[in-house]
Amino acid sequence: MTITHEDELNGLKEIGRIVANTMHGMARAMEPGMKTRELDDIGRALLDLEGAVSAPEQVYDFPGATCISVNEEIAHGIPSERVILAGDLVNIDVSASKNGFFADTGATFRVGTVKPSLDRLCKDGKRAMEIGIRQVGSNRPLAGIGKAVGRFASDRGYTLIQNLASHGVGRSLHEYPSEIATWPTRREKRRMNKGLVLTVEPFLSTGGLWAAERDDEWTLYSEPVAPVVQYEHTVVATDRGPIVVTLPD
Repeated sequence: MTITHEDELNGLKEIGRIVANTMHGMARAMEPGMKTRELDDIGRALLDLEGAVSAPEQVYDFPGATCISVNEEIAHGIPSERVILAGDLVNIDVSASKNGFFADTGATFRVGTVKPSLDRLCKDGKRAMEIGIRQVGSNRPLAGIGKAVGRFASDRGYTLIQNLASHGVGRSLHEYPSEIATWPTRREKRRMNKGLVLTVEPFLSTGGLWAAERDDEWTLYSEPVAPVVQYEHTVVATDRGPIVVTLPD
């Protein structure tokens, strides 16, 4: 999607606020002993309250309103009877639509106290996303996102999952430009046009390189096995740099 009018930006900001508030509301409600299905029910209720529709359900018939991935699950985790425990890392990914606009956001949350290495990974995962976002702007190279994130990851001894990419969003959940690498690549020659709407969502790891599917046809796991975190915003490329639309109240 390319934003050309103020009302389009306002519509995108509205659904961006809704998904951000939903994700953070879920995170505040999360506690040890809760099942991921119960956490998803909270997310569904928050979306319903705002008149928003879960994008994974709407677009892909996903078996949940939100994606909740715990520890070894790195993305697209199905809400289930799995119990959240103290010390877990839980990724909450919320995408939804309202009035024809889509927004997508996600973050990895610590449940209570986690190992120092995991705490550091979470902090650096958020920094990696912020570094990627700073590369967004009119007529800037899409490859700049992966180049900057890759430099940050390499300097700190991390790896990046290289088959889970950022993407265009706005009028649908996934649209042009598809497969925006958040790792260094020389093949990417596209540039961001003014008003382009996209996600920035690097998956930072302590050794993982690829996301692999196992039994349920949805949940993704790291190969090689290693902790992975993801942080994601929906942003708009402008002449003055990025506008982040997935911000909570």
